[in-house]
Amino acid sequence: QVQLVESGGGLVQPGGSLRLSCVASGFIFSTYTMNWHRQAPGKERELVATITTTGANTRYADSVKGRFTISRDNAKTTVYLQMNSLKPEDTAVYYCHAQHLQWPDYWGQGTPVTVSS
Repeated sequence: QVQLVESGGGLVQPGGSLRLSCVASGFIFSTYTMNWHRQAPGKERELVATITTTGANTRYADSVKGRFTISRDNAKTTVYLQMNSLKPEDTAVYYCHAQHLQWPDYWGQGTPVTVSS
């Protein structure tokens, strides 16, 4: 059974930090590119960050460059999103996404992040 379980979301003040985790099971994690997406209320889902299979390459949305860092631990089948200098506009539900060219994609259930004073 495939699972992607996110955690680490919550309420944080502007300027604060959060670290999201996504633990994967049921598929060969190390062969999947991993992404974090987010969806704010009333808006379309947005790709935030991507990390390749070995972690050698990462990409970020312009809106989070320099503030967010994606990383992965293939031994723990976990992908992380370190979010620093959070802004109210970062408020959204954050989703973990496993992507493969040949096999099905998988999505987590999401973890909510609220940035507010």
